[in-house]
Amino acid sequence: MAINWTEADIEKVIKAVISNIAATPKTAVSNDEWNASTYHGRRLIGVYEDMNDAIAAATRGYKAVRAMSLAEREKIIDVIRDLCRKEAPVMAALGVAETKMGRVDHKTAKHMLVADKTPGTADIVAQAKTGDYGLTLTEMAPFGVVGSITPSTNPSETVICNSIGMIAAGNGVVFNPHPGAIATSNYAIDLVNRASKMAGGPEVLVASVVKPTLDTANTMYQHKDIRLLVCTGGPGVVRSVLSSGKKAIGAGAGNPPVIVDDTADVKKAGKDINDGCCFDNNLPCIAEKEVFAFANIADELISSMLDAGAYKIDKATAARLAEIVLVDVKNKKTGVVSKTVSRDCVGRDAKVLLEKVGIHVGDEVRCIICETEFEHPFVQHELMMPILPIVRVRDIDEAIDLAVKAEHGNRHTAHMHSKNIDNLTRFARAVETTIFVKNAPSYAGIGFGGEGHTTFTIAGPTGEGLTSARSFTRYRRCVLSESFRII
Repeated sequence: MAINWTEADIEKVIKAVISNIAATPKTAVSNDEWNASTYHGRRLIGVYEDMNDAIAAATRGYKAVRAMSLAEREKIIDVIRDLCRKEAPVMAALGVAETKMGRVDHKTAKHMLVADKTPGTADIVAQAKTGDYGLTLTEMAPFGVVGSITPSTNPSETVICNSIGMIAAGNGVVFNPHPGAIATSNYAIDLVNRASKMAGGPEVLVASVVKPTLDTANTMYQHKDIRLLVCTGGPGVVRSVLSSGKKAIGAGAGNPPVIVDDTADVKKAGKDINDGCCFDNNLPCIAEKEVFAFANIADELISSMLDAGAYKIDKATAARLAEIVLVDVKNKKTGVVSKTVSRDCVGRDAKVLLEKVGIHVGDEVRCIICETEFEHPFVQHELMMPILPIVRVRDIDEAIDLAVKAEHGNRHTAHMHSKNIDNLTRFARAVETTIFVKNAPSYAGIGFGGEGHTTFTIAGPTGEGLTSARSFTRYRRCVLSESFRII
């Protein structure tokens, strides 16, 4: 029987996470207790050596779930939710142990969010139209087998969120997880299959491979039984999916700006920005990445952020830190050298990053802030670290101009703290992002302390937005001419 959490229960989880009363828990697993295909010696269900075998298994799963009623699908989803809640600390610990990114307490909360706010079969709604010429029925049908690419930043969260939506839509799923989070992703795949079996469904409903590579991804892209591709990842992998020639949903990168004007509740804005930026050490793509603050309230904002657990560094220290967290990479084809984030720094605790420049602080420090110019690399690059540059601006015109430029046209997420409706409206229209959060931490945009469903696949490039079960369906029309209208 699934556990039904109330909004009050969810709010307690949020408050416990954000208050940061205790240090991040130690990981509950050691490296010798898991790998890509086993956990404590138990073979993970649905994990194959060969991608073709994984696709064949997912195809069998699709045929089984297609024959089920909506109620039977929902029964499977209920058990997935239940196991996700119960095993959230295990998956959170696995994620941190394997990727060395993020925080166990925050990842635990993200799994709770997935379990409680990912839409199931209720999202699949038929439409009927009647008139002088009879009845037309439009229904949401499954694609068949979905091929899904998942990231290292939110590995098990994305697997379970995608699985719930794709199964609700009547699909089978095969995953090609990020190579940096294979064990965590495959544990989540095993969880979904255990849930399916417990609920009377097929033993393998979703599948994966022991060693995901570019070759296994290409096999998935080209396989005749894969009808839909869904990618949650960086620009390169999203481009490869979109060029596959198949129907594809792409959830790409972002660089979310936040504007704070002089009508905002500045104290609240400082805490909200700090909380959003620090959540899971800034790994979520929706998280605040750079701040544009009106000059006349910037000092007050910085003070409120310091009160909320931030640590301010000077420009010289910021320059030294930038040389560490951003590294040079040469393009093999063009020879052009560009900056990219250091994998050794992504998702690390603020105190770990400060130690790299000789500053030693305690666990109470959650975020590193610094004042910079607009051209600073901290503003221009999506760091996915608890480092937050603050740029002073004269007015709303300059704030919007710079924020839109810093977002780089990703149209992913933006934030603003203001009580001026005109300013809020102008920025929302100018930035054109999929998510626009007003006067709240960034995670409110995915239903964490805000209304609406959650997802970890936010499809800006292909336009589906915050994906849910209906995103993984195709529309089918049935027409009965000149009959079955009762008025």
